[in-house]
Amino acid sequence: MHAHSQAQALVIVAHGSHLNPDASNPTYAHADTIRDAGAFDEVREAFWKEEPHFREVIRTLESEEIYVVPLFISEGYFTEQVIPRELRLEEWDPERWDSDGTDASQATLEATDVGKRVHYCGPVGTHNAMSDVIVQRAESVTGDSDVGDGFGLAVVGHGTERNANSAKAIEYHADRIRETGRFDEVQALFMDEEPEVDDVTDFFESDDVVVVPLFVADGYHTQEDIPEDMGLTDDYRTGWDVPATVDGTRIWYAGAVGTEALMADVVLERAADAGADVDAAIDEVRERTGGTSTETESERHVTGD
Repeated sequence: MHAHSQAQALVIVAHGSHLNPDASNPTYAHADTIRDAGAFDEVREAFWKEEPHFREVIRTLESEEIYVVPLFISEGYFTEQVIPRELRLEEWDPERWDSDGTDASQATLEATDVGKRVHYCGPVGTHNAMSDVIVQRAESVTGDSDVGDGFGLAVVGHGTERNANSAKAIEYHADRIRETGRFDEVQALFMDEEPEVDDVTDFFESDDVVVVPLFVADGYHTQEDIPEDMGLTDDYRTGWDVPATVDGTRIWYAGAVGTEALMADVVLERAADAGADVDAAIDEVRERTGGTSTETESERHVTGD
C-alpha cells in the first residue's frame, strides 16, 4: 500500500474543550478524511482539554517517523510551549522554527523516552494553503464558486490581547487574498482590538460582505459573540439569517473556517513540507473536498446553483 519503506504516522493536535462538545468535531472530521486517503500508517487525534491527551499520544504509535501538526491558528503559547513540553520533545526551542510569527515550518526532534523521530510542524493557521480555505469558506456560505465580484471579505481573528502573533496570522491571509484581486475589498478585523468586527459595516463600501472567522472550531466566540457583536441577531439562541442585512449591507456570516472540509488539505500540506510522503493523498483530498487544483475547478459546484 505504501511506497515509502518506513512507517509514518500523523498526529493532529488540537485544543479541545471541556465546555463545548463540538470543539473536537473538526479535528476528527479532518483526521477521517486523511485516514481515508491512506497516506499514513497511523493517524491519531490528541487534545489539551479532552482525551486522548497530548501526553500519551506518541506512546500509542508504532511508526518510527511521526508528523505532528497543530490544529491551531497562530504561533504562540500552545504551539511554542505546551505541545512540545507535553510531547516531551526535549531538544525543542522556538528558535528551531526560525519564524517571525507566521513562517514556522518544521523542526525534526527526538521523542527521547520512546526513541522516535518527530517532525514538529508549524500550526495550520499560518500555512499559505489556509488562504484557499478562507476563500472556499466564502464560496460555501454564498453558494457561489465564483464569489468575489461586488463582495467584500472580512477575515476575523481574536486579536492581540492574547498574543501578538494572533493578529499577524489574520493580517497575513487578508493581505494574500487581497493581492489576488478576487474580492473588491478585504479587511482583517478583530474581536478584541481595532479594527473591531462589531463595526464591520464601517470598513466596507460593498453591498455584500462575507465574514470568515479564522478559528479552528465553532464555539462561543463564533456562535455567540461575533453574530451578536455584528448585529446579526439580538440573541444568538434564536439564530440569524445568512445573509443578514445590517445598516444596508448584506452580511454573509460563514462561521469558523476550521469546519471547512478543505482544512484536511492544510494538515497534509504541513506534513508534506516536513518531508512526509503524501503527494497522492493531497491530490485525493483536494479532489474530495473541492480544493483549488485546476482539474476539479470545472467539475465543482454543479449542484446547488
